[in-house]
Amino acid sequence: MKKEIQNLHNITLQDGFWNEHEHSEQIISKLKRLEKKLNSYQKILALLESLTEWNDLLLNEFDDEIAKDVLKESKNLEDEINRLELETLLNGKYDSNNAIITIHPGAGGTESQDWAEMLYRMYGKWSLSNGYTLKELDYLEGEEAGLKSVTFLVIGENAYGYLKSEKGVHRLIRISPFDSGGRRHTSFASVEVMPEVSENITIDISSEDLRIDTFRASGAGGQHINKTDSAVRITHIPTNIVVSCQSERSQLQNKETALKMLKSKLLDIKEKENKEKIEDLKGIQKEIAWGSQIRSYVFCPYTMVKDHRTNYEVGNVQAVIDGDLNGFIESYLKYSLETSKI
Repeated sequence: MKKEIQNLHNITLQDGFWNEHEHSEQIISKLKRLEKKLNSYQKILALLESLTEWNDLLLNEFDDEIAKDVLKESKNLEDEINRLELETLLNGKYDSNNAIITIHPGAGGTESQDWAEMLYRMYGKWSLSNGYTLKELDYLEGEEAGLKSVTFLVIGENAYGYLKSEKGVHRLIRISPFDSGGRRHTSFASVEVMPEVSENITIDISSEDLRIDTFRASGAGGQHINKTDSAVRITHIPTNIVVSCQSERSQLQNKETALKMLKSKLLDIKEKENKEKIEDLKGIQKEIAWGSQIRSYVFCPYTMVKDHRTNYEVGNVQAVIDGDLNGFIESYLKYSLETSKI
């Protein structure tokens, strides 16, 4: 890392480095990421050396207060190592990018739409507690409660690397608040996670392949309402991919954001299908299979959240709904690393 950091520093000193804004931004961004990781590593080494010295002192002459400090700092060291280990697992091609997430309720009407809204809130809570910014891009409210679909952007370093673990079908089991008989219901919602396309990735899309429609923004509240046709819906005709954006103030801004969303979706499919050209894509492969969920959230007859890929589970379902997802994310990243070795 030190060698790579020095090489990047040398590049920033070259004549004309700042003339190419896009290239310079990439170099600076990479430099900052490496310096941050190196600083974390050096901090761990320094803390480990300090703890070793304290431990030697305790072996010669025990002191209860120092022993308590050593135990406390040992736990801090363990947390730092686990955090750095987790970051080290984020070595995928797009892991450092922002994440675009779309949530769709499954069959079941109001019940599933409410579940989709709960998931949206959960990711909002997780983003806030982990230093990320959430920006809503498109929102379609449910008929009675919840939402029919929502697309949002999670902004921050490694957002996609962490949140890619959430892609799939999520199942909820609870006593329905919408059932006057107080019966237990099972609801499903799908979560789609894609990396936001960075400026240095080029995807050629023919304007002839696009159908662009405008409409009035609508949704669950004042921030979703717009009196002009500023919202934009873009359909990519060859693949039948549809994206919408209504979060920006102007139609032009919404169109630009929607195009970026479209590029992210096309890139995601292109990577899966290993195709050289966008024209060769088959279109969206429907991955929602009700019954092959990645995670279950059980409120009744007991409380538990279980990830069916890693078998990681916790009993405090409310804490998870309130955004405590890091245990699931960490276990998935480690699981992915192990399965990739097989």
